[in-house]
Amino acid sequence: MLVYNVTVKVDWSIHDEWVKWMLNEHLPEMVTTGCFTSSKLLRLLETEENDGPTYAAQYFAENKADYDRYIKEHSAAVRKKYNERWGDRVIAFRTLMQVVE
Repeated sequence: MLVYNVTVKVDWSIHDEWVKWMLNEHLPEMVTTGCFTSSKLLRLLETEENDGPTYAAQYFAENKADYDRYIKEHSAAVRKKYNERWGDRVIAFRTLMQVVE
C-alpha cells in the first residue's frame, strides 16, 4: 500500500471554504479516478499557524502502478484545477510513502 501525501499550508482567508471543498469535492474526486482506494484529510498539530493551518491530504493506492497511472493520466488536470481555484493562498508539497506492515 502506498500513500500519496500532499501537505498544504492554507491561508486563513480561505480556510473554511478550502476544508469544505476538500472534504466534499476534491478528496472524493481523487478516489473516483480509480487510482486510489480511499483518502483522508488530517490537520497538523503543534505547528505555527500565524499564516494559516497546515493539512495533510492522503490518498491510498494499492500499488505503484495505480499511483503511476494517476500521475500520467490525472495529475496535470487536478493540479491545474486546484491552482486555478486557490492560487497562491495555498502552498503544497507532495511525497509518496509506503505503508510498512
